[in-house]
Amino acid sequence: MKKLLPLACLLATVAVGQPVPNKPDHVTKTYQPPAFTDPDRHKKIEAAIPVIDKLYREYAEKNHFPGIVFGLVVDGKLVHAGGAGFTDVSKKLAATPASLFRIASMSKSVTNMAILKLRDEGKLRLDDPVQQYIPDMAKMTYLTADSPLITIRHLMTHTAGFPEDNPWGDRQLDDSDADLIKLIKGDLSNSNVPGVSYEYSNLGFAMLGAIITRVSGKQYQNYITDNILKPLGMTHTVWEYTKVPAEQLAHGYRREDNQWKEEALLHDGSYGAMGGLITSVEDFSKYMAYHQAAWPPRSDADAGPVKRSSVREMQQPWTFNFLNPQFKYPGGRTCAMTSSYAYGLRWSRDCDGRVYVGHTGGLPGFGSQWWIMPDYGIGVVACGNLTYASMGNANWAVLDTLIRLADLKPRQLPVSPILAQRKNELMNLLPDWTNAEKSGLFAENFFPDKSVAHRRQAVKELYAKAGKIIRVGEMIPENQLRGRFLIEGEQANIDVFFTLTPENPALIQQLDFREVSK
Repeated sequence: MKKLLPLACLLATVAVGQPVPNKPDHVTKTYQPPAFTDPDRHKKIEAAIPVIDKLYREYAEKNHFPGIVFGLVVDGKLVHAGGAGFTDVSKKLAATPASLFRIASMSKSVTNMAILKLRDEGKLRLDDPVQQYIPDMAKMTYLTADSPLITIRHLMTHTAGFPEDNPWGDRQLDDSDADLIKLIKGDLSNSNVPGVSYEYSNLGFAMLGAIITRVSGKQYQNYITDNILKPLGMTHTVWEYTKVPAEQLAHGYRREDNQWKEEALLHDGSYGAMGGLITSVEDFSKYMAYHQAAWPPRSDADAGPVKRSSVREMQQPWTFNFLNPQFKYPGGRTCAMTSSYAYGLRWSRDCDGRVYVGHTGGLPGFGSQWWIMPDYGIGVVACGNLTYASMGNANWAVLDTLIRLADLKPRQLPVSPILAQRKNELMNLLPDWTNAEKSGLFAENFFPDKSVAHRRQAVKELYAKAGKIIRVGEMIPENQLRGRFLIEGEQANIDVFFTLTPENPALIQQLDFREVSK
């Protein structure tokens, strides 16, 4: 008799040495991506712009910003941008959407995007040990004997075990490549073992820059510029402030003794990968638009410069950060908020299910922040030239106000053909369940889980409470294989929920009925 290999061995045998396909060989031709259904959506957003403009300007005045610039990106377009105050206080140079601000840690996602591009090209793996690319890391002392080796993914998600280093890291921006290697050679202090806890590390992103340089054969700044910034049309985004025309450069300030005092600008260096980019609202909006364009998943052409699926991967919650049950929007509304770190991005979700993706930036002299809301197709960015200027509150207020004023709703998922089919077939069986066991609609677990007799009795009792059936509502899908609809009666309504199996064709594996008051 021929000996059969375990499934895991078979899978491993097939996988080894095989190229990873760029896309699936077979795609469901009936899939329809979610879409916005309000035909007046853009008009409503446009009508809210004066209020948004006012919110930013009043926020800047209240917090004594020398200058502020801001932008609203909708469906991949910068639909509104503005500025107030000055980029150079002594020369009274006006802050405009074309002014170039250092965006600090908003740079981190661009660094991780470059890592993913190299990953997609097969030049590295996210779970490769960092010492594979920075050999001096092999000499690092870990906290415990059972610590795993630090990987690229650990660096990307702030889980390498390095201590939070914002005050120190901000002053390392212009360190040379040699300075970074010297630091690593001298051994490093750790606050945690790798892989167990989130702790924000600028050092980790400096290492990512070194890895990009090693793998690509170019300085990471040049690789990112050539492979991400230029393809996106971000032609005014740079790393070194001396390359910026004087009339466009935003100077940084701190508030001290009731006046603005200028902060010295640092040159570009090995830590630029964590926070060195200098850009404008007009340029950065193109990067935001690219992140927006990753949604929804769809089958049309994928133009790059990075795979659309990899951009969505960047935006997923990889490392839990915090839960704030008492989070308050600036308007005073309490709504619990949870947050995780993605790949150089923060992912937040509130009590209403709204998802925000973006990042904050802060350096001596500067503060910035951006959010996109993938399900709503909107995003905001704001930059100020005051040390650690907190733009988060302004952006929370703007997005919350915009959703309320424009009555925005997230994209709606069309009903898949199989869900619509199963709904109609199910309604033909109800309430009597005649020949249900021979109908071919139900998965093998369905009637063993609960007999047809008990299901018939429960449904007939609900129908009796509902009275005469007035209408059957539209299917509300959760995804391609799960959803619910409402059976409306004269006396009560019945909520019907069902989910289908992974078989093809998909069968009903779970079916729940619930009385809903009129």
